[in-house]
Amino acid sequence: MKIAVAGASGRMGRMLIEAIVNAPDLTLAAALDHAGNANVGQDASAFLGKPSGVAITDQLDALAGADCLIDFTRPEGTLAHLDACVKHGVRMVIGTTGFDDAGRAAIARAGESIAIVFAPNMSVGVNATLKLLDLAARMLNSGFDVEVFEAHHRNKVDAPSGTALIMGETVAKAWDKSLDDIATWSREGETGPRETGTVGFSVVRGGDLVGEHTVYFCGTGERIEITHKSSSRATYAEGSLRAARFLKDKQTGVFDMQSVLGL
Repeated sequence: MKIAVAGASGRMGRMLIEAIVNAPDLTLAAALDHAGNANVGQDASAFLGKPSGVAITDQLDALAGADCLIDFTRPEGTLAHLDACVKHGVRMVIGTTGFDDAGRAAIARAGESIAIVFAPNMSVGVNATLKLLDLAARMLNSGFDVEVFEAHHRNKVDAPSGTALIMGETVAKAWDKSLDDIATWSREGETGPRETGTVGFSVVRGGDLVGEHTVYFCGTGERIEITHKSSSRATYAEGSLRAARFLKDKQTGVFDMQSVLGL
């Protein structure tokens, strides 16, 4: 497969490029970054010491030669790339988080024209964790308070993380509830006793934390913790390549990592 990477100069972009260059069944077809980026015009894999012959560009028409674009940028950038992918018939793997309802609706519409994997976390381990959360929430549907804790690096701009949100949504769905109806996003001052059946969220931003998530099921006299910790973005890169391969024979539709992993 011929793979394009958005945000090619960023940490995640470089991790993806390295994984693609080292994959025997994949070829780097295009590397995108925003206009004005100092790396535009440079070889996309020069940082590895082995040039790919693909220059970083801000021209979206470069996608015309790709089979699939992998995008971990920002919502506004991803939506622009989405339009270009629809135009050129290019599949998409979207790991970007922080979309509003309009952005998610745009992705759903695009799925009528191209095949997309859209997931807040491409890690295989995180998606296994979601299955464990679903099982735990179904078993612990009364007598337990749920808290979702997440920690990321200081440069992450959205909170809670997309992974924390999908963890909360997994619990809410297991309880046959809407997360919007039972979520507690913040606490300050005299909040009073905790309301039964709610899901609380806590957020840490600091340093170079790659990503940590813990869901607490707090009962009387006991506590269950389900935790996933990332020490490298390589897990997201490898999961993204797995998602791209999954799309190889797909023409349309919006899929998640549970579909990719057969869960």
